[in-house]
Amino acid sequence: MDALSTTFAALADPTRRAILARLAAGEANVTELAEPFAMSQPAISKHLKVLERAGLVTRSRARQSRPCRLEAVPLKAAADWVAYYRRYWEQSFDQLAAHLDELQQQEPSHERKD
Repeated sequence: MDALSTTFAALADPTRRAILARLAAGEANVTELAEPFAMSQPAISKHLKVLERAGLVTRSRARQSRPCRLEAVPLKAAADWVAYYRRYWEQSFDQLAAHLDELQQQEPSHERKD
């Protein structure tokens, strides 16, 4: 898979998105990352491996622990891809609004005279 597909595949899971949100606040080890979830540390480790393969997380060795750190560069590529389509939808909505304004101006007034 290409890097963008790998990033989106990693982001597809809500647990992995929550892990990234936690890491945005700072480094954490697997035990700390597992705390809010009703799953084992090995299950969290599997999620971390997916995030690592996507380049979204790195683990370093510090004494006995292996702190995890967010790597945001792949998120920039994903954000840029989404931004392109956001501009498309904004232009489409602007065109729709202009068309509706035009229709409204062409519509005869239905005012009642007493």
